[in-house]
Amino acid sequence: MVKAANVQLIGIEKIGSGLVSVMVRGDVGAVKAATEAGSAAASRLGEVIATHVIPRPHGDVEKILPVLK
Repeated sequence: MVKAANVQLIGIEKIGSGLVSVMVRGDVGAVKAATEAGSAAASRLGEVIATHVIPRPHGDVEKILPVLK
């Protein structure tokens, strides 16, 4: 997913029952390419429930997102 496009990995959250949420940051086209690549890879291993891209999130969203270093 991160190798497919110029995006930054900002969070991975294991929700439970095999569900995982992955958050990346970058320009909209790169994020869409990354989510498509990640979705294709995940579908080879199991079921993809959903993918979602937020093109221009509100500034307050930044406060609640995790940041990986």
